[in-house]
Amino acid sequence: MDRFKKVGILLGSSVLSLGMFSSVAGASTPMDGQPERVQIQVAATDTVFTKEDLIKKFRELFPKQFDFLTANDFQMSNAHVYPNDDTLRHDLYFSKTVNGKDVYGNVGFVGKDLDIEYFHYQPADITEALFPAKVSKEEAQKKAESFVNNFLGGKGYKLETDMYNYYPKQVLTEPIRYSFSFARTENDVSIDDQRMEVSVLGNGEIVSFYKMSSESKSSTFDDVKQIKENDEMLAKVKEQLSAELNYQINYDYATGDRKVQLVYQPTSKLQGVHAISGKWLTPSGYVEDFPEKSKIEMLAENPLPPRQDSITVDEAKKIAEKLLAVDSDKVKLNINSIHEMENYDGREVISVQYMYEYARGGSGTNLDIDKQTGEVIQYSDIKNHLLDELGEKTKNEKAISQQDAIAKAVSYAKEWVPSYLHDYAMPIDEPYVDEWQGGYYVTFPRIVNGIVVIGDSISVGVAADGSLNSLNVNYQETENWPSSDQVISEEEAKAKLEEALSLKLTYMKHAKNEDKDHYNLVYVPVFNGDSYSYLDANTGEWNNFLDDQNSVSISHPWAEDELNYLISAKILDVKDPENFNADASITKGEALKIVMNSLTYIYDGPYYYGRENQKQTFDNIDPKHPLYNVVERAVGAGIIQTNSKKFDVDSSITREELAVWSIRALGLEQAAKKSSIYKLDFKDADKVQTAYTGYVALASSLGIIEADQDQFNPTREVTYAELAVSTVRLAHEIAENGRGLRY
Repeated sequence: MDRFKKVGILLGSSVLSLGMFSSVAGASTPMDGQPERVQIQVAATDTVFTKEDLIKKFRELFPKQFDFLTANDFQMSNAHVYPNDDTLRHDLYFSKTVNGKDVYGNVGFVGKDLDIEYFHYQPADITEALFPAKVSKEEAQKKAESFVNNFLGGKGYKLETDMYNYYPKQVLTEPIRYSFSFARTENDVSIDDQRMEVSVLGNGEIVSFYKMSSESKSSTFDDVKQIKENDEMLAKVKEQLSAELNYQINYDYATGDRKVQLVYQPTSKLQGVHAISGKWLTPSGYVEDFPEKSKIEMLAENPLPPRQDSITVDEAKKIAEKLLAVDSDKVKLNINSIHEMENYDGREVISVQYMYEYARGGSGTNLDIDKQTGEVIQYSDIKNHLLDELGEKTKNEKAISQQDAIAKAVSYAKEWVPSYLHDYAMPIDEPYVDEWQGGYYVTFPRIVNGIVVIGDSISVGVAADGSLNSLNVNYQETENWPSSDQVISEEEAKAKLEEALSLKLTYMKHAKNEDKDHYNLVYVPVFNGDSYSYLDANTGEWNNFLDDQNSVSISHPWAEDELNYLISAKILDVKDPENFNADASITKGEALKIVMNSLTYIYDGPYYYGRENQKQTFDNIDPKHPLYNVVERAVGAGIIQTNSKKFDVDSSITREELAVWSIRALGLEQAAKKSSIYKLDFKDADKVQTAYTGYVALASSLGIIEADQDQFNPTREVTYAELAVSTVRLAHEIAENGRGLRY
């Protein structure tokens, strides 16, 4: 959970002639294990482009669409490059207020021809893009395909159907966004690292795209005419196919919920097979013989003593200063802050925020130390990148070998996190090779009951010179690990894997290729036609990460669309759809949760920055209460008042009370309070409390809560169906008026 702070870095043209250096901001390791690229700004270049040049190229791609923007609405950034890629890039930004609403966006250009690499746009009017969207996903796909064809001038890209939405939750005040991925093809075969991502709003507007620019003019490709037949390779793969029983961690980052289940997966050694030679693809390259299954060898057979017992903040500072010490007169280490907190997986840690300062700016991040053991469990080195850029790091002609990197990683794990080692094993997969900066990322898997835990590991980054590049310990206490007594047999699992197996032909580069610009044709194993399937070891049924988002569907005569959208957007949680009654009364606690989740993003998990300074508004809603974050956010937004010591989350909410919440969310409470200026035309107007008259009048006139046969029914309890419909209408009002609940 690195938090980088970077102050601008400018490199002169003299540096360009000597070659570019990696950025001091460091690199983090995202979900796929590959380090992120970071920009290096360039102060002067031989090729000079003006803002007008960039605007011209931009308008060529979007003729007439952005005619409302003038040259004054655009800003241009300095040129920049990436490590190990000296291709110049430029960024153009634009912003303007149109009818009181902000319009903004940015576009990136690459190379001497100013090819557009990415684009992002936030339009002023998103009304028709809100749920229910004007354009369906199928219609949006056609628009994305048309855009790609026009943008690329007919070059061969094809739509990829195997996509996963990592962030399914979306508030109702934001437009529906459809995302599509297109792969460039050679000989009608997709190229693994050449893609275009396109996003279409629910109103049909293209609002973003990103084009990977990894191909060089010298790229070469295997001859597709020489490949072995798919059936032949499929039989070859099935001969080596085996099923491995694993614990799989399913973690919901929005709520902090962590579920463990037993799954069968194909051996991790099975990455692919070269389509021409039939050699097996491994992280180390292509090999003749299929890699043997790794034996589990624990890092420590018995628990080792921790580095020290529970530490203080002062002791944590000393540990940090020793680890972060930098040998340079040009760089000064500053410890900005140290605070105790509970991290994302529930451990008590002392987090140290620090900054390396130097003449042209500074760069900083944080490291976390386990409070109970004094062990560093989260660390990313940035001083080596900094010294490298300042020209003060000794260059090694020969990078560390894979074998030596693993030995170094074991040594670092024993030095910094000894008390964890008895739960983790030696690597069962080969290290990930860092192509940009050299070195390796070595992963030590967690073992429970002799079974590998997918999702819990110790990751150690070893730089090319053998120094510690990063350290991260994923570990969370779990009381009840599922028993393997009731799982299906390995033979039965293997049979199910074989039945679901197919091969996808693709062009791929490999770090170990002698020719770095050559693409190999590889048959990649796919199960059930996508990359996100897994086999439940207890039921023997195939599941998919995608299915969890839309597996629940309910029916209702007039609120079905709204209810199902709230479910798919993870705003409404229905655990038992067969017995769910949408016409049942809803409690204030559940209603408030739905309203707040509809209007603003709320993290409900065990950790977030600043938790140690939490305040409690109501006596009965403390920080451990499941609705604490929802209630406190509602208080901050002014939706619920604080004139009572308790908030009754279990009582039902009436229609007039919902009207009050809605008008407060719209920011119209001051107008609603002037009850004497409103006249209610309902037959049961006398049943509305005088203090609520203005709220009911406004909520009704805006169409948020409608009357039923000329009756408002102010004291009637709100149902799930009514709340779903009214919340969608409320979100539209908020979005149309440009007043989002921002924090």
